[in-house]
Amino acid sequence: MQINLLSNQNSLLHQFIAELRDIEVQKDRMRFRKNIERIGQLMAYEVSKVLAWEEQSIQTPLGRHQSKVLAEQPVLATILRAGLSMHQGVLDCFDKADCAFISAYRKHHDNHTFDIVVEYLACPVIQDRIVLLIDPMLATGQSIELTYQALLKRGNPKQLHILSLIASKAGVSYLQEKLPQATLWIADMDDSLNEDGYIIPGLGDAGDLSYGEKL
Repeated sequence: MQINLLSNQNSLLHQFIAELRDIEVQKDRMRFRKNIERIGQLMAYEVSKVLAWEEQSIQTPLGRHQSKVLAEQPVLATILRAGLSMHQGVLDCFDKADCAFISAYRKHHDNHTFDIVVEYLACPVIQDRIVLLIDPMLATGQSIELTYQALLKRGNPKQLHILSLIASKAGVSYLQEKLPQATLWIADMDDSLNEDGYIIPGLGDAGDLSYGEKL
């Protein structure tokens, strides 16, 4: 697995991540969603650098120009609901992409354990296509693995790129074992998980902070 940790280089990404983590800035729900969207745009830009490009003859008002365009559009596969703001940011850049949406959530038990439940899948055919799997928080890695297994019902992609805002080292190790063929793009990475499987220090529940607490 190729791992791209974008926080290794200084950029505006650091500012947006700092605001996402800040408990005071989090009180502004719209600002929280906007920062996730901005990071999605920056990550899409980074991913675009490794995709295939081709030349196309473009007519300008004064002549023709051989311009580079994407050789093919990716499929943006986003885990609901926390991924919606990030999805919009990525879609702003890959604005002709096909989209897939998958519901995956934790069903918690009393002993600090949980199961990942995948209930909904709306997805085009992804056979031999480039798939960008979008999930803001890479905690244990189980949601991403099970989501990918659900996507395989629509075909086997030729490339898999996983995009996450914040990952845990344990989650990255898990995906290295389970999805070695993927390329992983992470805005930032934290060291540990707590007993409930949440990233520490992380930023809290991205879905709740974006859209309100769920039942």
